[in-house]
Amino acid sequence: MSHSSPGLRRRLASLLYEGLLLLGVLSATFMLPHLALGMSFGIVLPGPLLLLHIFAVLGAYFIWYWTHGGQTLAMQTWKLCLTLPDGSPPSMHRLVLRYLLSWPSLLFFGVGLIWALFDRDRQFLHDRLAGTCIGFKP
Repeated sequence: MSHSSPGLRRRLASLLYEGLLLLGVLSATFMLPHLALGMSFGIVLPGPLLLLHIFAVLGAYFIWYWTHGGQTLAMQTWKLCLTLPDGSPPSMHRLVLRYLLSWPSLLFFGVGLIWALFDRDRQFLHDRLAGTCIGFKP
């Protein structure tokens, strides 16, 4: 990796802060529309469609921010950015791949986060597999 890598604590703090921010994102883009549908029309979507909606909303949030400066709101706060190992911005293909890989990385007992303890560059498993890395914002 050509640039210095932020510590694991800093990246985990950013991840926790991201979780708090996502509560607001999901409230506005998921909960409110579904409450309105339920209260106004008595419509409740089946579970798989609800999960697909969450997946799509979160994907749009992350990929939009990553393509516009390489930082989500939490990453801006912690002065982190998503790049390729050489410091250049990732392609859309890599961003989508990173997003898709982050789900099992987190949901399987955080194995993708634990990976960073053993990774030579202290990167998460989904970053290693997608060819991206978290670095400091220059």
